[in-house]
Amino acid sequence: MSTLNSNSPAQTRDDALVTVPLHRVAHGRAGDKGNRLNVSIMPYDPACFDLIAAQLSEARVLATYAHRGATSVKRYDLPRLPAMNFVIDDVLEGGVNGSLNLDGHGKSNSFILLGMSVSVPAKYVRTPA
Repeated sequence: MSTLNSNSPAQTRDDALVTVPLHRVAHGRAGDKGNRLNVSIMPYDPACFDLIAAQLSEARVLATYAHRGATSVKRYDLPRLPAMNFVIDDVLEGGVNGSLNLDGHGKSNSFILLGMSVSVPAKYVRTPA
């Protein structure tokens, strides 16, 4: 029975860091309450949770939603799921009742976060169908 040593090409490729959009290693769900957006991120592979969490700081997420007027972000980690939840304030232009925005509910706003770049080992990256 053969085993891969640490210098084998296959293992090197799998462990090599690649930069990809977050949606290649995780999925998300979004909801809203008034002018507050709630986005949950869950990695496809639980082993990737810590790598993703280290890169999705509150400050980075706030900067990503700055163009939408976001004023604050609070992250809640749920490592046993594994998941993280971001609560983003003042991002929905007043919310469903006060906005002329087409997506006042915020459902598609998870794609803004899922479009962020993250660096992860290649073995965690899903290839598009």
